[in-house]
Amino acid sequence: MPLTEDQLAEIEAARANPQPTLRAVAPGMEAHLYRAVPVLDHGFVRVVDYMGDDAAIVQAARVSYGAGTKKARDDSGLIRYLMRHWHSTPFEMCELKLHVKLPVFVARQWIRHRTANVNEYSARYSILDREFYIPEPSALAAQSTVNNQGRGETLSGAEAARVLEILKGDAARSYDHYEAMLSQDGQQGLARELARMNLPANIYTQWYWKTDLHNLFHFLRLRADAHAQYEIRVYAEAIAAMVRDWVPAAYGAFEDYRMGGVSLSAKGVEVLRRRLAGEAVTQETSGMSKGEWREFEEVFG
Repeated sequence: MPLTEDQLAEIEAARANPQPTLRAVAPGMEAHLYRAVPVLDHGFVRVVDYMGDDAAIVQAARVSYGAGTKKARDDSGLIRYLMRHWHSTPFEMCELKLHVKLPVFVARQWIRHRTANVNEYSARYSILDREFYIPEPSALAAQSTVNNQGRGETLSGAEAARVLEILKGDAARSYDHYEAMLSQDGQQGLARELARMNLPANIYTQWYWKTDLHNLFHFLRLRADAHAQYEIRVYAEAIAAMVRDWVPAAYGAFEDYRMGGVSLSAKGVEVLRRRLAGEAVTQETSGMSKGEWREFEEVFG
């Protein structure tokens, strides 16, 4: 497990000293507390703290809707109604704080989700470890010919070996130079905040990341999707497994209406109506762009 000795000691101390509480707890998430889930070659995700559960979502919604709601819907049904109609504030009543170790290039993609509180390991004050993400051969792929943001066919044989050799060699060489610049052996040594600029984007960083359930679902909808980049998707999938145990009713609704659901444009709705009426609609007669038509056909083709 890629945790430091200090982190392991902190976790063991917390697990050895459980505290009684009057707050609501979610048994599914309690099982995840202080347990690091390995991700990629040196990374992990672990739950540091959480607040709320399925009942907290329902409680907040009923404050908003007033008396009588419980008679009309059970808790699960209400949560599904909230998800189906894009209500957000009841889901914001639940929060999750994670400790994540991840490659810098994944972190820079992840940080685009700005609706979170983040505190990252500082290379201005500390020296980064010699740990780099080196993909498994199965994760090495050529550029997609139809998607500028995606991957195409997997590299194999000599080509895969060549790329892996470059990645390993560049990472090792950059870190050697990083250490050499920091060294005060016979020289002043470069400041840490400057020496870090020479490190590659596949070096590992760590952060604490806290967000509410509404924004976490948005993160998971994008990053646990099959089209997401593999290196961030595996983190999202690890988090999704925790969320499923934490708020099972909310996660079930999320799977149905977000992960498994489809959003259609007005043109898409019109094409479906025309098809149901027996018309043979093509991309040229649909009014859609080629990209939108391709996405439409992936679902309804």
